[in-house]
Amino acid sequence: MIVEQVWTANAYRNFNYLIACPESGEALAIDPLDHRKCLAAAKDKGWNITQVLNTHEHGDHIGGNQQVIDATGAKLLAHAKAKNSIPGIDQGLDAGDVVKVGSTIELECLDTPGHTMSHICLLSHGDTPALICGDTLFNAGVGNCHSGDPAELYQTFAGQLAKLPDETLVYPGHDYFAGNLGFTLDREPDNEAAKALFADIANQNPEDPLVSTLALEKQVNTFFRLHNPTVIARLREAFPDLEDEPDAKTVFLALRELRNSW
Repeated sequence: MIVEQVWTANAYRNFNYLIACPESGEALAIDPLDHRKCLAAAKDKGWNITQVLNTHEHGDHIGGNQQVIDATGAKLLAHAKAKNSIPGIDQGLDAGDVVKVGSTIELECLDTPGHTMSHICLLSHGDTPALICGDTLFNAGVGNCHSGDPAELYQTFAGQLAKLPDETLVYPGHDYFAGNLGFTLDREPDNEAAKALFADIANQNPEDPLVSTLALEKQVNTFFRLHNPTVIARLREAFPDLEDEPDAKTVFLALRELRNSW
């Protein structure tokens, strides 16, 4: 499986993706907001975009759909419950559905509510699994829940993402790495792994970014570190009524609330 990460260089710091089959040259375009860059990348590689997939319905993820479809004749795939919010869906996806690209690629659809209630992630299986995670999981952070539900996002993390193999590669919908590491260090100032990583990626080129793994995220992403004593102690400063041994969900929701105004 070939993963082409397309940096849009826009104000929202979006990443778009092309997933290509090396044997057939067929490609899947994921959230191709910058349709010009996505189409140019496919042409340069000699790939034929046959499908477009949206992880969710926000405008900065669906805004390039029609231009890519008009140029390629691709079919549009998205969450089955997004048919009223994403125009022109050809195939609605549910948890466990498999998206095939060419002759070699199969991507499992995960139903991952939280950022929105009709959000999907794609999981590739193989020697090195990969997660195309839209706005559910970011490097060192998580998506907001302004049009979703933070409790649902916690369930997505605890019930699905945290159980994936540590070697899973993480491909998010935006480059928020440096800012999110800043939040981790605000919550956990003694996190040496986050300090070292921040120094490494603070000035990275987003056209050639570090691709993290779930193992790394569990070291530097405070939303995976819900039992860490420093995280809990710092939370108690903001939430004095926090119980002595808060459960993971309580910590996650408190962190998400703080992140909204940090």
